[in-house]
Amino acid sequence: MLTTRPIGVFDSGFGGLTILKEIQAKLPQYDYIYLGDNARAPYGTRSFETVYQYTLQCVRWFFDQGCPLVILACNTASAKALRTIQQNDLPTMGAEKRVLGIVRPTSEVVGNYSANKKIGILATTGTVLSNSYVIEIHKFFPEVQVVQEACPIWVPLVEYGEYKTAGADFFIKKHIDELLKKQPRIDTVLLACTHYPLLEKKIRNFMPVDVTILSQGEIVANSLSDYLQRHTKMEQSISTNKMTTFYTTDDKDNFNKQAEIFYGQHIDAQQIHL
Repeated sequence: MLTTRPIGVFDSGFGGLTILKEIQAKLPQYDYIYLGDNARAPYGTRSFETVYQYTLQCVRWFFDQGCPLVILACNTASAKALRTIQQNDLPTMGAEKRVLGIVRPTSEVVGNYSANKKIGILATTGTVLSNSYVIEIHKFFPEVQVVQEACPIWVPLVEYGEYKTAGADFFIKKHIDELLKKQPRIDTVLLACTHYPLLEKKIRNFMPVDVTILSQGEIVANSLSDYLQRHTKMEQSISTNKMTTFYTTDDKDNFNKQAEIFYGQHIDAQQIHL
């Protein structure tokens, strides 16, 4: 029987699979566990305290599975829960355990893509209200102007399979127009939700042609690769059997069907109860 110490990848639903796919393309040698907390999704409209409690519960589950490292591949969880977990909870869980998010690694590089230093953020309501991207980007690029637009209907459009319809166009155009009203000269837009890559073609249709649109998967994968090169003890503690297992807190058959849209291949998930 193989001994596994996988990297845990967490999302409130399916979107984190777009991150996992890019991480695996960059770092295929490791073992991975993916957990989607679909039974309690979406997180984007929930309170800070609720997101923190749900995320902490899932992080503890990952550690119970033997994961030494957990990636919160969810912008809302990264924005609302990561810092509290790192500061208040990790010290009691074991010095060797780590939880990383996706807001900071994205913020470290996003300013490099903008020529005129005007960046737009498209995200869930929770991520926008947290102001995490504005705060983090200004740490690395203080000269950059960041404007945000919350898009509360975009995740349901994706998760209910409506994102390719003509009806989705109204909501996509509406929020892009609102973002551009706030700053018409934006030259770079970050899709700060892991569901939004599935909307990218439609977003492109309503965005000025000279605006760069950034998804997070490749950025996060490169950041994780760099992290493991700099933290050799952590890297050596992760098992390398090239195995990936999938879990959901909701119906597994529905998860398997929907997850294939995000992941690009068939998934056979197991259901867990937290």
